Amino acid sequence: MHPLDGPRPAAGAPREVLWWDRLVADDPAAARARPPLDGDTTADVVVVGAGTTGVWTAYYLLEADPSLDVLVLDAGLVGAAGGGRATGAAPAGPVLADALRTASDGTGTGAAGRTRRALRAALQDAVVEVGGVLAAEQVDAGFRYGGLVTLARTGPAVDRIASRAAAAPATGDDVRLLDALRAQDHVRAADVLAATWTPDAAHVDPVRLLRGLAQVLQERGARVVERTPALRVAPGAVATAHGVVRSRRVVVTTGATRLAGAPGPAGLRRARTLATEPLPADVWEALGLAAGTTVVEDRHRPLELVRTVDDRLVAAGTPADLGRVADLLPPVRDHAVTHVWDTAQGVTGDGAPALGVDPADGIAWAVGAGADGPAVGNLAGRTLADLVTGADSALTELPWVRRPPAAARGRGAAALAAAVDAWSDRAEERRGRTPALARLLASRRPA
Repeated sequence: MHPLDGPRPAAGAPREVLWWDRLVADDPAAARARPPLDGDTTADVVVVGAGTTGVWTAYYLLEADPSLDVLVLDAGLVGAAGGGRATGAAPAGPVLADALRTASDGTGTGAAGRTRRALRAALQDAVVEVGGVLAAEQVDAGFRYGGLVTLARTGPAVDRIASRAAAAPATGDDVRLLDALRAQDHVRAADVLAATWTPDAAHVDPVRLLRGLAQVLQERGARVVERTPALRVAPGAVATAHGVVRSRRVVVTTGATRLAGAPGPAGLRRARTLATEPLPADVWEALGLAAGTTVVEDRHRPLELVRTVDDRLVAAGTPADLGRVADLLPPVRDHAVTHVWDTAQGVTGDGAPALGVDPADGIAWAVGAGADGPAVGNLAGRTLADLVTGADSALTELPWVRRPPAAARGRGAAALAAAVDAWSDRAEERRGRTPALARLLASRRPA
């Protein structure tokens, strides 16, 4: 059991991923593995990795050309890796937007400002697109709009959220700055100094989303194979543990896994997620948190919380920070934690999701898109499909389309980045400011 300073553990060891537990409880056959690849084969496009970005990429490839022979490979089960182990929060890409703020000239005018406005509009559309596709394809994944509340509990955090709110009109964002009293209209958390709220967020069951879309792909003629680890990628081919796939186009969306021959993550972002037992009505009344709403505590290592449709609290953060849950939301302190699971997401050196394609070798790739939620994964899938098919699309001009990230930095650099974030959080909480050296180190993280 994860040691929590707040919610008490349930009797016995906690189970792992809540979303899988609920899926199997409703239909044991729903989690049955699909057959692995059966020897060498060919395809028009092979998608390596059936996570959030990979599944959406395959979906939009078939939307663009239903005649394409699309093969989707996954090393395990669809939804069992990073995308299916997330909280299910689907905001309009806060990590992506913040990391790419340099794409704007700060005024919202000029080419850079137009580029950032286009990115923000695409991210907002992606939230709506996820809900629209799930409804059209009759995938019941519990999609619900709820908005995003970002809480500031230190002076530097207030400065950050106020800066974002001030910049929002220039990029077409609806971000409302709230004082501590007005923040309670969305969630009654402890020691909040200020907050922002935006309607551009939803919540969805990530496993039902991925498993449901994989079924849609098969109904449209795609092949989805599980328990088929890819070993190496080369132009026109993917070698797997069960055979070689020859393909004109290869799309690599393997998340935290680095695959020989393909661009991959520069580091890993690790998180631990917990889910409580269903909380009684009086607790939710005390918290004032509506189902589907996402709450984020603004920190260098953010804490993310959502209320599920069955009245559980799901919280994600670094393992060391999950003890803050009961400090932030005291009414949950005496309630049991039933599920705890760990997640690793691949990231670029600067933390900004990125994707691209090499026209010469036909290998497309994405890194870090799934780490920012299903809506960003949806936008990544649409963009990759346009890049692969050569569509004349505004999406392919967005600033996250770029050259492959640098080679993996190793555990030491990733550990240093995590240590700088932890140091910054402690300094802000104790002294009310971010150390100048920490700001300098953060600004120099490689892409």
